[in-house]
Amino acid sequence: MANGVRGEVVANLAGAERTLCLTLGALAEIETGLGVAGVAALAERLRSLSARDLMVVLAALLRGGGEAVLADGLAAASVDPREAAEAVAKAFAASA
Repeated sequence: MANGVRGEVVANLAGAERTLCLTLGALAEIETGLGVAGVAALAERLRSLSARDLMVVLAALLRGGGEAVLADGLAAASVDPREAAEAVAKAFAASA
C-alpha cells in the first residue's frame, strides 16, 4: 500500500501494482541520468522525454518506491509506454 504522506503512488506496470516515489535519491538519479543539474533544468528536460529518458526516470521512481527488482530489469520488462508515462506523471504530481 502506498504512503500518500510520503508522496508514494501506485501504478500498474508490467502486470502488477508497483509503488513509485520521488525521493531525494530518485531526484539525484534522474538528474544524473538525464545529464542536467538543478530542478529548473530538470523541469525543462522533462517536457520532451525520449523513450530512453522515460526509462531513466521510471527506474529512479521505482527504486524510490522500493521496487528495485523491476527498476533494474526495466529494459526487459513488458511495460506499456503509456502506462509508464502516466506513472511518471502521477509520481511527480504526488510530490508537488
